[in-house]
Amino acid sequence: MEVENILLAFKNGEIELEKANAEIRSMGYVPVSDIAKIDTFRKHRTGIMEAILAEGKQPDDIVEIAKAQVNAMGRALITRLDKESSKALESEFDPENIEWSIHKTTAVVNDGTPAPRSGGKVAIISAGTADIMVAEEARMVASEMGCETQTVYDVGVAGFHRFVNEMLKLKDCKPDAIVVAAGREGTLPTVVSGLVDVPVIGLPVSTGYGAGAKGEAALLSMLQSCSVLSVVNIDGGFVAGSFAARIANKMAEMRKTGSMEDN
Repeated sequence: MEVENILLAFKNGEIELEKANAEIRSMGYVPVSDIAKIDTFRKHRTGIMEAILAEGKQPDDIVEIAKAQVNAMGRALITRLDKESSKALESEFDPENIEWSIHKTTAVVNDGTPAPRSGGKVAIISAGTADIMVAEEARMVASEMGCETQTVYDVGVAGFHRFVNEMLKLKDCKPDAIVVAAGREGTLPTVVSGLVDVPVIGLPVSTGYGAGAKGEAALLSMLQSCSVLSVVNIDGGFVAGSFAARIANKMAEMRKTGSMEDN
């Protein structure tokens, strides 16, 4: 029941105040048995999509929540999948209705409903191949939030000439925001931020070993950056992708309304 209908029913004396209040408070989420409540209004309320964190959930619960979200919204994004939960999705959904990240740790299931297109553009860069898994999570989130994405992977500072050669891809893409995923000492986001004129989001990754392992050195390095960037938590691919997409979507809105020239 829409808010207008609830208020009209109350005005006409069809429902009591307590009932109207309860109806309004329950709007915007879909209960899934006793295990979850899907926030169907989150994207409209905050600009950030609802997603399913697979970590800590049983495969059967992930499937049940995903089915409920697809029924309510047409699409569902699931992050932090392991092999068992990935297989559970594959057994319950048509392969044509599943989109996977490179390592199958992030997925989107759908009923044929296409992802929205906002006109926003997000670039995703990884310092090393070991950082791609987290970078892919950010990419799929940005894509689900309507953005066109461009990836540039394995271009860390140990061989920085690789990134220089890939700069043309970024120039052609004209991104509104860039996510840079890096482990070990986490240098790449600082360097990228010093070369481009769009917001950069540093995404520290829990790769590397020795002192400062598990992403701690990368996180501290990004926080100490001498060039301006935003930094999310270690392995925070969802947050990085969402933040970049919010920036890009706002930029796309401004282009559509003519309040700024295309960059």
